[in-house]
Amino acid sequence: MTPRAVFPGFSSSLALTSDFPVGVVVDRARGCLIYDPGGKEYLDLLSGMGVAALGHAHPRVAEAVSAQAARHLHVMVYGEYVIESQLRLAARLAGLLPAGLDKVYFTNSGTEAVEGAIKMVRKATGRNGMLSFRGAFHGDTTGAVSLGGNPLYRDPFVPLLPHCGQLEFNDTGSLKAINESTAAVFVEPLQSEAGVILPEPGFLAELAASCRAAGALLVFDEVITGLGRTGTLFALEREGVVPDVLLLAKAVGGGLPLGAFIASEQLMAILSQDPPLGHVTTFGGHPLSCAAGLATLEVIVEDHLPARAAKLGDYFADALTAAMRGDGLHEVRHAGLLLGLEMDSPPLAEAFVAECLEERLLTGRTLHDDGLIRLAPPLIISEAELDDAVLRMQRALSRARSRPSA
Repeated sequence: MTPRAVFPGFSSSLALTSDFPVGVVVDRARGCLIYDPGGKEYLDLLSGMGVAALGHAHPRVAEAVSAQAARHLHVMVYGEYVIESQLRLAARLAGLLPAGLDKVYFTNSGTEAVEGAIKMVRKATGRNGMLSFRGAFHGDTTGAVSLGGNPLYRDPFVPLLPHCGQLEFNDTGSLKAINESTAAVFVEPLQSEAGVILPEPGFLAELAASCRAAGALLVFDEVITGLGRTGTLFALEREGVVPDVLLLAKAVGGGLPLGAFIASEQLMAILSQDPPLGHVTTFGGHPLSCAAGLATLEVIVEDHLPARAAKLGDYFADALTAAMRGDGLHEVRHAGLLLGLEMDSPPLAEAFVAECLEERLLTGRTLHDDGLIRLAPPLIISEAELDDAVLRMQRALSRARSRPSA
């Protein structure tokens, strides 16, 4: 059943992001499964790129959304009226974060959180220079693309923001570029799009020290890694490095659009003074999204899902390595339930993803590494579902290897 057969407007009226969309027709979704109109079920190993941390249609989230929708939806631009769901989610996040990350500014998305942080760090320091890392992904708006670490997605849109440069992840020597002209360094504490690249021990601490020595601010982009994905509630806990600014999105909205940038009271005041309303958003912190986000966060904490992700991530990585390494799978890298499967070649990776879809497994390659398969299953996935996924992936890989192009 093709997308065009069910919904002709999919390609004639709707703007697409590529010439080859996956095209799975979604009728409904529950838990870790997505169903098409014919009742065919797909095991979701992507969680909507990490958004559906609790899987799909979690009852606590659905109840919170229904209750909030019955009260009110949008009433005024963010920050002007007192909205209970915003206040409760902000307070809960601040209470779970280290001191100095206690003021939350809600946005529509992760890329908007990046944009707000760019404005804040430049105004706070009076500097224009910003650094990020090769392989990084921070979003698709102009400022976020300026910080992106892949020229393929940056160069077609130049000129972008000036005074932006890239450092080498895990290379302490490159940190010498942080100097008195640097407003901030933006970093993913674990690079996702680059291929699930973990920081070497001590690298993030060295980065933080270099920023302090130069008077630059440190911004952690946890849009992907936040809220339990990597085995701790926030990836910053993994090495005990506390940034000046924290960015969240994806899972923080519980399946609805929501992002946030979080900093100290002193830093956040930069955007509300000289002039007032120096940064505003109409739909950021939407009451429905905040209600869903609070319900999601409470379940993650109450059910100890970060620790569960750490355990299941090890289990899944070991099972995949035992089943497929040497048969086209070169390496499995992971932190919790964020996994990167490095295949022997990009053509094999492409064929493998296609064959996984035939097995009704939702997987995908990263933007920055054509030979890398990234997985981010819901944090509620069971061992039985992971075992089933490994068997299906074995079959998919066997067929992929037999393709002429692979």
